[in-house]
Amino acid sequence: MQIIRDLATLRAASAEARRDGRRLALVPTMGALHQGHLAMVTAGRQVAETVAVSIFVNPLQFSPTEDLSRYPRDEAGDLAKLRAVGCDIVWMPDVPTMYPPGSATRIEVAGPAEGFEGTARPDHFRGVATVCTKLFSQTQADVAVFGEKDWQQVQVVSRVVADLDLPIRILPHPTVREADGLACSSRNIRLTPEQRALAPLLPRLMVTALDTIRAGAAPGPVLDRATRQLQEAGFTPDYLAMVQPETLRPWEGGPGRLLAAARLGEVRLLDNMAL
Repeated sequence: MQIIRDLATLRAASAEARRDGRRLALVPTMGALHQGHLAMVTAGRQVAETVAVSIFVNPLQFSPTEDLSRYPRDEAGDLAKLRAVGCDIVWMPDVPTMYPPGSATRIEVAGPAEGFEGTARPDHFRGVATVCTKLFSQTQADVAVFGEKDWQQVQVVSRVVADLDLPIRILPHPTVREADGLACSSRNIRLTPEQRALAPLLPRLMVTALDTIRAGAAPGPVLDRATRQLQEAGFTPDYLAMVQPETLRPWEGGPGRLLAAARLGEVRLLDNMAL
């Protein structure tokens, strides 16, 4: 497994990996890896001969009110996990490598970036779009694997790739969950034991709401009731919304996606499920 921290070495490794028509899959991450990330490495292996994982805590996608320094980091643990699943390349740039002095270009996205996380974190998707476009260019990957847990992010990155004609395929990977149903997330380790025991209520209420909507109930009252139940249990919900899967516009029937965000203590939980 190659651990690379400078761009020239990365470009050489990418060229070598893609020699003779071999494909390269990229799994972009911010580290603090969990089973969801490792499942994406395995998925990348199924579609490409070489798998690269990027580990970079991207300052551009954190708002001024978010504590970038508190984002969990575990370089040694991450590298051990990646070795165990057979990762080939780990790209670990520092901030000056990713954003050299004088860097002035940012990518603005409308459409699926509007609303929900785009409202809650106004600079977030600008940072996501910019760093992902740079990662795609740096690695020259053929395919990039993104977890569906961050559904809006997948749609935003897919929109950027389509709009900018980037030569890369976006491969969504189904949300990986803990045994009790909680979506795997690097931020889960910041939950207290009591909060961790309570957190699975969010996906349970989502499942119940979807079952009720499938039975013919109107989404509005169903989601209002689920929101009240979360509040009564001690969550601070940001949103529970049924949307069209790709555009994230309000649901009008047919395939849909239930998006959820709720704060539990200092930790903001995201989840989504298909209708």
